[in-house]
Amino acid sequence: MDTSQIMYLARHTLETALLLAAPILIACIVSGVGISLFQTMTSLKDMTLTMVPKLVAVGVTALFFGNWMMQVLLKFTNEIFNQIQTYGH
Repeated sequence: MDTSQIMYLARHTLETALLLAAPILIACIVSGVGISLFQTMTSLKDMTLTMVPKLVAVGVTALFFGNWMMQVLLKFTNEIFNQIQTYGH
């Protein structure tokens, strides 16, 4: 295995990780900003108020995007195992 193949695998792994994490991270950011705006407008300073809506947002996002995320992960895993098989010969 030469350096170009290693760099390809590293880049592909990072791209897949970012692609899988993006929907959940975006849901956390959007819900966090919305909750912060709500707390600012109502002058609430309760820190526990932020956790439950974020957890709900992550759960709903995982329900909507879970199938797609699993398909991407399975495709990536199959590609990695196929490459390991070709490098082994």
